[in-house]
Amino acid sequence: MDLTKAQELWEPEPGWLNTASYGLPPRPGWEALQAALAHWRVGGDSWEPWDASTHRARSAFAGLVEVPVSDVALGATVSQLLAPVAASLPAGATVVVPEVEFTSNLFPWLVQAERGVRVRTVPLDRLVDSIDSDTDLVAFSLVQSADGTVAPYDELLDAAEAHDALVVVDATQACGWLPFEAGRADAVAVAAYKWLMSPRGAAFGVYSARLRDRMTPSTANWYAGEDPHSSYYGPPLRLADDARRFDLSPAWFCYVGAAPALELITQVGVAAIRDHNVALANRFLRGLGQPPGNSAIVSVDVPGAAERLAAAKVRAAVRAGRVRASFHVYSTERDVDLALDALLG
Repeated sequence: MDLTKAQELWEPEPGWLNTASYGLPPRPGWEALQAALAHWRVGGDSWEPWDASTHRARSAFAGLVEVPVSDVALGATVSQLLAPVAASLPAGATVVVPEVEFTSNLFPWLVQAERGVRVRTVPLDRLVDSIDSDTDLVAFSLVQSADGTVAPYDELLDAAEAHDALVVVDATQACGWLPFEAGRADAVAVAAYKWLMSPRGAAFGVYSARLRDRMTPSTANWYAGEDPHSSYYGPPLRLADDARRFDLSPAWFCYVGAAPALELITQVGVAAIRDHNVALANRFLRGLGQPPGNSAIVSVDVPGAAERLAAAKVRAAVRAGRVRASFHVYSTERDVDLALDALLG
């Protein structure tokens, strides 16, 4: 689907530049969710259609990041998806993480300190060189939520492979606009409520076969069964033999809204969305006299930014005077210019 045509499926109020906080649902996702809620309210249907959406969402996500569907687990948050990875580390392991990392990809490692797991934080621009023979696992965000910095993904994977270190990636701020080879990492976690424009509560984990063999499915439940419908009651333990063994029992309505959104992203194409988003981000940077970048998220220092943006009804994140603006498929040049007029006026 052409991106311009796809934009007709959103109805944002002008000035929404905050997808890094949450994404806006396309009309097919919104309408599917409203229909499911209406059925729920009156008992108009069983839960099987909601579960069918869950299967659609898993399949669409797998296609989006180009991994086998058997490598994809369903979860709720990034930290929950990373918890079994952290618990699988041997006592005394060393984890290397950027020093400015969103805590959902930091706290799961830090809480393992009682087992002697050591977390070493380094500047992101030194992360590649900090991977050495003592490194058991390197964890990082593919795109940093604070300022939009894109991590050197392939360089990090190559360095980790050279030292036989596991690689764990939080791709929440990347998946949906930045193409990447998810299958190269040992684990990738994605919260779907940002760039995948889904209800909060849908999240996806990609686990490699070598990592799955080390992990314990501590949240094992009926939905993680080899056949969920024959896993309702009683022993023996009978879990799926692929990534589904790590599934949470899904919050169905989240996936009802997620499936159409992910399928739409696939139709438009992540590369086309990247080009659109980065072009708008660079239009914004040029307007403020800043050099262009390679990210859909930018952070700039503008005095009085919060007040100026609020007065113009532009919604972007402001952190200590720095504007974090983020641009997605539904963003337009009008949105960019509205923000620039507010900041420069």
